[in-house]
Order: sequence, then structure tokens, then C-alpha cells
Amino acid sequence: MKSITLISDTHSHFDEGILMHCKDADEIWHGGDLGDHSLIEKLSSFKGEVRGVYGNIDTGEVRYQWPLNQIFECEGLKVLITHIGGYPGKYTKRVQDLLIKERPNLYICGHSHICKVVPDRELDLLHMNPGACGHHGFHSMRTILKFEIDQAEIKNLHVVELGIRGYLS
Repeated sequence: MKSITLISDTHSHFDEGILMHCKDADEIWHGGDLGDHSLIEKLSSFKGEVRGVYGNIDTGEVRYQWPLNQIFECEGLKVLITHIGGYPGKYTKRVQDLLIKERPNLYICGHSHICKVVPDRELDLLHMNPGACGHHGFHSMRTILKFEIDQAEIKNLHVVELGIRGYLS
């Protein structure tokens, strides 16, 4: 069993609230738009594995360190992470083709700043977008997702609200 903290759209912001929810994770996954490449080092300082993708605002340094797509297996579950890709019924062409080719069980993206967990019955996968945990953007509430993967099953999924965007608490 692995515990996962899923974050996205930090936009160079990493505070104690995010840190607190990363400390107990076996793995930290990031859906892109890190902002500052030093966030990769901060995330990597935790005990678990860190996986992520670059986003549309990320610099060449971040793009050098992280790929456009991450495709991997975790506890028997095939995962695909990319930054911009849409959601069930509204995928971008690039991601639609990738989902059909790779057939992941779990598809993760960021970019929209909207926390969403939606099953795609047609492609037989679960889509997750953790929303945004940074302060830059149009979202009201800063959010992340936490869950466990055990024998190819997602368990104990919950949304963590980190506070209102723009307030440093």
C-alpha cells in the first residue's frame, strides 16, 4: 500500500500547510505549474518518491528536470500524469490519443485550478485534478488530494482544503 499526496499548480508557492500534508506520504505527485524549479528540491527532500510533470508556466529548468507526461505503475495501478489535458468528455486531442494508447487506470492533470474527481466509464479510468495549492490564479480555495493505492485500488480519497487563495495563514 502507498499513500499519495497529489498537488498541482503551486506557482512557486510552498507553505507549511502543503508541507504538513506531504510529510506522511509515501509518494508526492505534482500535476505541473511548479513555478520555481527549487520546489522540485523541496519536494525531493521528503522520504518518499516524487513524480511530476511540467506545466505551461514552467521554465526551461523545470522542463529539463520533469517530462510533459509521466506514465508509470504504482501498486498495480497504471497512472498517467500530464498538465493540460481536459477531463472525461472534454479531453484534448493529444491526451485523448494518449489515453487510448496507454490505457491507464488513473489519469491526472492540473491546469484548470478546479478540484475534480470524475470516472470515465468509456475509457474505464478515474480522472483526478487536485485543483491548485498555490495562490496565483482564479480559484477561491486552495486544494490537494490525498489517497492510498492498495492492490490496484484507490482507497481513502479525500480533498484537503488549504485555505482561501490570497491569504497567507
